[in-house]
Amino acid sequence: MGAPPGYRPSAWVHLLHQLPRADFQLRPVPSGFAPRDQEYQQALLLVAALAGLGLGLSLIFIAVYLIRFCCCRPPEPPGAKSPPPGGGCVIWSCIAALLVGCAGIGIGFYGNSETSDGVSQLSSALLHANHTLSNIDDLVLETVERLSEAVKTELTTLEEVLSERVELVAATRGARRQAEAVAQHLQGLAFWQGVSLSPVQVAEDVIFVEEYRWLAYVLLLLLVLLVCLFTLLGLAKQSKWLVVVMTAMSLLVLVLSWGSLGLEAATAVGLSDFCSNPDAYVLNLTQEETGLSSDVLNYYFLCNQEVSNPFQQRLTLSQRALASIHSQLQGLEREAVPQFPAAQKPLISLEETLNATEGRFHQLVALLHCRSLHKDYGSALRGLCEDALEGLLFLMLFSLLSAGALATTLCSLPRAWALFPPSDDYDDTDDDDPFNPQESKRFVQWQSSI
Repeated sequence: MGAPPGYRPSAWVHLLHQLPRADFQLRPVPSGFAPRDQEYQQALLLVAALAGLGLGLSLIFIAVYLIRFCCCRPPEPPGAKSPPPGGGCVIWSCIAALLVGCAGIGIGFYGNSETSDGVSQLSSALLHANHTLSNIDDLVLETVERLSEAVKTELTTLEEVLSERVELVAATRGARRQAEAVAQHLQGLAFWQGVSLSPVQVAEDVIFVEEYRWLAYVLLLLLVLLVCLFTLLGLAKQSKWLVVVMTAMSLLVLVLSWGSLGLEAATAVGLSDFCSNPDAYVLNLTQEETGLSSDVLNYYFLCNQEVSNPFQQRLTLSQRALASIHSQLQGLEREAVPQFPAAQKPLISLEETLNATEGRFHQLVALLHCRSLHKDYGSALRGLCEDALEGLLFLMLFSLLSAGALATTLCSLPRAWALFPPSDDYDDTDDDDPFNPQESKRFVQWQSSI
């Protein structure tokens, strides 16, 4: 099958398409795009479940690390004021992990924008294709109505005026038959008329889903950013309550990051399967939804020299009939007008109708050519398989970086919290307050000295 102009499957599409797939029973599954196949659905769910496995392993690692830190650390000697060794390394590793998370947020914003651009290109291509199809239907309807009106009015009037000349009436009736034949041929060119599938509705559904997807990722990115910034603030101010709150929030965002990673991975794998050979699936789905013949669909989706124009015969017959009508009207104008001056007005009106019909016919020929719709098809594929897929890969990188950064942070924050000075909870107390622990200690020392 011929690829649309400007579209070639990228290296990422080939790489993701070659990854092995298996169902829930770990049986191999073909990598062809088949979203209605139960085994293929299970394969994508299994890809998403790998992120759940990563989340479980992360939580187990964090739990084991924290248990070891709490239960296996050596007791501090009484009266020790210096921090335990390695404390500075713990804090700096936490800060480095948070900075990596902030860098991942920038990657996530870029990936979200690229995905949105790709989906916008897809919806724009659908709307432009709908505009072309609507123009074809409108031109056919307008031309057929105008020809039918000319047959009922001008040609009928012309027959009445020329009723005394049998050969002129025969020529007029021949023009009538040709006009009716043109109208019949043109009606068969409105191939999209009556089709239930609407590209506008598909574009609106795509835009609706994309708006909520974009908003959800923006909120997730902002949440990760706030967690990173407030955690850095808590470390800088050595605020225990802020560190505790951010530890809980980091755990929540860790779960969300792994969840988004699983969703992105499954979507990227499925999209790569579609983009590796989109023509077969799109042809079958469109034929199933519209009921159009395979000749018409192959012509517009493939648009190469191997596929002939299915409307060529109708266009040729229509063009010949229009030329025949034109010659017959010219003959009537030469022979009938000198004898029947009343025939001049309907003949002029018929000439105007014929000229307008020929102009719309040439527009119709240009619209029916496969170039325009095939260009929209290629634009939709480029938006979906290049920009959107690239954005998904960047979003996967963001999710992976944020998950790793937050897992490191969850391991480091409890140790950093233990390094904070004990006076953290009494920063707002007055030094002269006798209930201040430091002031109480000095008072006991003063009494013992007396």
